[in-house]
Amino acid sequence: MYILLPMDGENQEESSLSKLADVKIWAQICIEDGKLIKINFNSDQDAFENFSEVVIITNDNEYVWPFMEKSMMVLVAHIQRNIEDVVEAYLFKELHELAY
Repeated sequence: MYILLPMDGENQEESSLSKLADVKIWAQICIEDGKLIKINFNSDQDAFENFSEVVIITNDNEYVWPFMEKSMMVLVAHIQRNIEDVVEAYLFKELHELAY
């Protein structure tokens, strides 16, 4: 499964999840069999080789309609900010669905 993350930087250990309006770079992570397989970064969210099935945002007030039009699942990470925490929260189903 490929997951799209709006990030404030390209450093895997130091960067954190950002608001969609403040995104500096997009990270696409691949999770298979409960493990993080790879992380790719790109300045264009649509330039990744594989289609992202999920986008993770920081709060329920983000403008996510473009992602929903692509039939992407939108999940909210209210407290998780770095990639490792987001992956762990995703695997343990601790991320929330978007509240309308």
